[in-house]
Amino acid sequence: MSEAKALQKESLKIKGMSCASCAQSIENALNKLDGVEEATVNFAVEKATVKYDASKLKVEDLIKTVKDTGYEVAFDKVSLKIGGMTCASCAQTVERALNKATGVSDARVNFATEKANIEFNSDLISEKELKKIVADTGYEVIESKESEEDQENEDLRKVKEAKTKMLWAWGFTIPIILLMIPQMFFGVALPTESTYHLIQIILAIPVLFWVGKETFVTAYKAINHGSANMDVLIAMGTGAAFVTGPATFFSPIANYAGVAAMIMGFHLTGRYIETRAKGQASQAIKKLLELGAKTATVIRDDEEVEIPIEEVEIGDVMIVKPGEKVPTDGEIIEGESALDESMATGESMPVKKSIGDEVIGATINQRGLIKVKATKIGKDTFLSQVIKMVEEAQGTKVPIQEFADRVTSIFVPTVLIIAVLTFVLWLVFPDTLSGITSWAAVYIPWVDPSLTGITAAIFATIAVLVIACPCALGLATPTALMVGTGIGAENGVLIRKGEAIQTLKEVHTIVFDKTGTITKGKPEVTDLVPSDDFSQEELLKFAASVEAGSEHPLGEAIVRKAKEDNLDLADINNFESITGKGVKAEIDDQRVLIGSRRLMEESGIKVSQVEDEMQRLEKEAKTAMLIGVEDKLAGIVAVADALKEDSKKAIAELKELGLETAMITGDNQRTAKAIAKEVGIDHVVAEVLPDGKVDEIIKLQDKFGAIAMVGDGINDAPALTQADVGIAIGTGTDIAIESSDVTLVRGDLSSVITAIKLSRATFKKIKQNLFWAFIYNTVAIPVAILGLLHPIIAEAAMATSSISVVTNANLLRKVDIKPKYK
Repeated sequence: MSEAKALQKESLKIKGMSCASCAQSIENALNKLDGVEEATVNFAVEKATVKYDASKLKVEDLIKTVKDTGYEVAFDKVSLKIGGMTCASCAQTVERALNKATGVSDARVNFATEKANIEFNSDLISEKELKKIVADTGYEVIESKESEEDQENEDLRKVKEAKTKMLWAWGFTIPIILLMIPQMFFGVALPTESTYHLIQIILAIPVLFWVGKETFVTAYKAINHGSANMDVLIAMGTGAAFVTGPATFFSPIANYAGVAAMIMGFHLTGRYIETRAKGQASQAIKKLLELGAKTATVIRDDEEVEIPIEEVEIGDVMIVKPGEKVPTDGEIIEGESALDESMATGESMPVKKSIGDEVIGATINQRGLIKVKATKIGKDTFLSQVIKMVEEAQGTKVPIQEFADRVTSIFVPTVLIIAVLTFVLWLVFPDTLSGITSWAAVYIPWVDPSLTGITAAIFATIAVLVIACPCALGLATPTALMVGTGIGAENGVLIRKGEAIQTLKEVHTIVFDKTGTITKGKPEVTDLVPSDDFSQEELLKFAASVEAGSEHPLGEAIVRKAKEDNLDLADINNFESITGKGVKAEIDDQRVLIGSRRLMEESGIKVSQVEDEMQRLEKEAKTAMLIGVEDKLAGIVAVADALKEDSKKAIAELKELGLETAMITGDNQRTAKAIAKEVGIDHVVAEVLPDGKVDEIIKLQDKFGAIAMVGDGINDAPALTQADVGIAIGTGTDIAIESSDVTLVRGDLSSVITAIKLSRATFKKIKQNLFWAFIYNTVAIPVAILGLLHPIIAEAAMATSSISVVTNANLLRKVDIKPKYK
């Protein structure tokens, strides 16, 4: 019975399976785990059901096993807008609570975006339960707005509300400051000593308990739920300072009620500027949202009708005039033009488009009138996918942030302990600490050595409470990430995972797939070399007839050539693709083979007589394919894939950036080396079968260290996943490439340089932000303990630290991330 009780059942959604053998591979791997009682993988429903001993295994072990087998575990995802968070400690509290919940795979709470991005198993926990967890920690889930416009209005409302609170706070605080000036400089309390103290108290009340009420409410909620945040520190600091006001009438203690009002005034000012600054950091999303067309002109019942973009349906024919935006993704069915696609690719030059070409919604038609058939609408469009990817990236975390998160999680409790110790130290060692303030008073104008006893203790304790703030630490990484991912999206570089920002800048070697990455992926037949028994026409007809059943780019080139020569293709039977070697079929009961030397030799066809010709073609960077008919060699068909225009320049600049380059391809050694030499690539891995790319990437990682792999994102999916950073070349509007960490919208390699430069610049900003956030607290807290920091200056400095971090992140926009040759 005890063994049965220890068993748990977990259901995992699997993505990436293409056949029943995939399911079998995963099932075998899971069943081999020590502690797994039974694992079954259902290919049809793409789900793995595992019974396991919870004392021996965790869910993470199951997930890792699936990933090690070459597949991914798919979780439900939800993004929740969190209200009530005032600092990074709040975000940490919510994040810890969510990650403890059964069924939650990963939860990341971003203070800067005020969002919780959660991956969870809906079989174990519901979205409603996730919202309840947030509520139980003392915060609220704000239901998403119906439209982008509503969301933008909500953001503006927040800024306006923060500004109003700030103005009211200073409206009451400025009279306090004017009242304090005569007392500070001339020692005169106007109109009388008692009235002076009373006015300070009266004016401080609305600042603290009206416009600053939210700070105290949030602090109470945090304490009530067993946590502590920045508002706890501010509430304790201002509360302690305010209490000295009434206490002045009963004991010889300084009145800091006015100081409490000023602290709250600076605090609310910081909140206002921080709210505005966070909006600037996230403006990339707003810019993207603004790009979309609001209306579309469609043909309905043979008439042109202008309708809201939301009413466009798939199949609608849209009329796009010069100067107008393309309403949604589609295909040109009439007309030709040049489109400005800079919003998608960052490329300023217009792109020529004609019938049959895909167009991207929100791009601008610059010349002729075109008719476009809508192929994607709503959330499926290119623009919507980009926005989704940017939002997901902004919700992730960079590895370096983990240390900052650990510090943040213990920051406020530690500061509270330090504040108590500060108060005790000043009561126990007043003479020693007063000696320090007496010395410092010569150099620091606000240090008052006349403060003694409990007044000096309160002064130092308040300064400790208000100077220490985890906000700068919490904003340091996400704000830089928000700006960096936004800049990337504007330049056609879509960063799917925040950690790619850090990993990419640590990469030593960039590995390129050849076809479609370094080359255009549209090869052409260059040579037809028949043997003595065949003519060029017969050779091409045999080759094209067989390749008509293939989808390989080389095969398509041969078929294209045959059609250009007006050849009638023969019917084929028993077509078979032989992985990594070639294809075979039957034509008029004759066996026809197309492929490598290995295929011919294994089939008993001698190729030695054409070896010299093969070598010549391969040295010219051509892919030479042998054609065999029955037991005879019919000849050679050579195909060449032209290099992309910028491959040489891009690879040269990558080397200038200190990176090694490598190419991985299924081509033979001679052809691969010839292409590598032409573009300037350092290392070549040739004759690699499709399923062998992952092993080759592992070998390169062992040899060079961190590797980035650049491929087409479909055929190279396993290799992209294995690489430290997977960079997928986008194809038109198809950017949802799950296997990549970074997706390049443009097909050229210049975007790889942009991605590298962006990564380095963003990570540099993250390090700068973290350094200043840490150094600020490291220096400021000891100074406050010694009584050398006035609470008002402490609060002003605290607010400034958060603002400076966000401002520094926004300076990323001035960094040049374009390739030199562009």
